[in-house]
Amino acid sequence: MTITHLVTHSGGFHADELLSSVVLTRIFPQAELKRSRERQWLEPSADKIIFDVGGDYDAEAQIFDHHQRPCPLREDGQPFSSFGLIWAHYGRTYLAAMDVPAHDIEAIHTSFDTKFVLPIDLLDNGAIEPSVAGPLLELSLPTLLGSLKPVFDDPSPTADDDAFLAALPIARSFIEAFIRNLAAKARAKSIVLDAIAKAGASPILELPLGMPYRSALVEAGADHILFMVNPRGDDWTLNGIKLSDETFDQRADLPATWAGLTDTALEEASGVKGAKFCHNARFIAVANSREAILQMADLAVKAI
Repeated sequence: MTITHLVTHSGGFHADELLSSVVLTRIFPQAELKRSRERQWLEPSADKIIFDVGGDYDAEAQIFDHHQRPCPLREDGQPFSSFGLIWAHYGRTYLAAMDVPAHDIEAIHTSFDTKFVLPIDLLDNGAIEPSVAGPLLELSLPTLLGSLKPVFDDPSPTADDDAFLAALPIARSFIEAFIRNLAAKARAKSIVLDAIAKAGASPILELPLGMPYRSALVEAGADHILFMVNPRGDDWTLNGIKLSDETFDQRADLPATWAGLTDTALEEASGVKGAKFCHNARFIAVANSREAILQMADLAVKAI
C-alpha cells in the first residue's frame, strides 16, 4: 500500500524527529507530514509511518518510537532515538534516492550512522551529557536546530508547526551535504588508491585535483608518503599530511625557512623559480607550475 501520511508528534520539536522527517519526506514525497498526538493518527496502518510518538517500536507496523520502556537499543547496547530507528530501516532507501551508487550504499550508510546519527541518538536519550561539547555546545547541530523553535510568547496557534516546517529544509541541507561529502570521499578513494600505486616508493603523492585523500593513505598503509601535490586553478599546491583528523600535526612540515614567505622572497629562500607562497604554519605551499611544485616537494623531503 502507498504511504499517504508520515506522522510525528505535535508541539515543540527536537533534532531526532526533524531529521527523521528529512529522510522520510525524501523517500515518500507524496505523503503528508502530519504532526499530532490525536489517537486516530497514532493508530498504526499500512498507509502510515509513525515516528517519535506512539509508545512502541514495531517495524512491521511502521511505528518507530523510542520513549517507551524498555527503549530500543543498538546491538552494542547504545540507545536509539527515532532518527536512529528511521535510519536503520530506511537509510539505505534514502541513499538510493540520493543517487548514491549501489556499491557505496552500505559503507556510506554505516559511516553516516556512526558520525551523524549516533551522536543525535545519544544526546536525545541523555546517554551523553551536553557538557561534553564544552563551549561548542551552542553550535552543535541539535542546539542549532532547537534554536529554530518559536519563542515562548509567540501568540500564533500554529507557531510550532510553522517553525517545524521552516526548520525542515535547513535540516535537510545538513543531511544532504553530509551525504554528498561521504559519496565524494568514496569516489575519491579509488582515484587516490590508483595514485598511491603509481607513486610506488616515492614520498610524494600526485593527484589530478584537490580531493579527500588521507583515509585512503591510511587504508593503503602508505606511511611513507609525506606530501601531496595537486593542481589548483592555474597554480599547483604542495600539502602536508595530517596524522589524524583530531590533530593539526603532520607527518612532515615544510621547511622552516619557507614559513610565511611569498613570491620573490620564497623563490630566494627555496631556490625554486615560480614559488609563490608558503603558509606560516608550514602545511601548504603554492607554485605556478607542476615542475616548480615538484621541485619544492623534493626539497621539502630532503629537508626533513
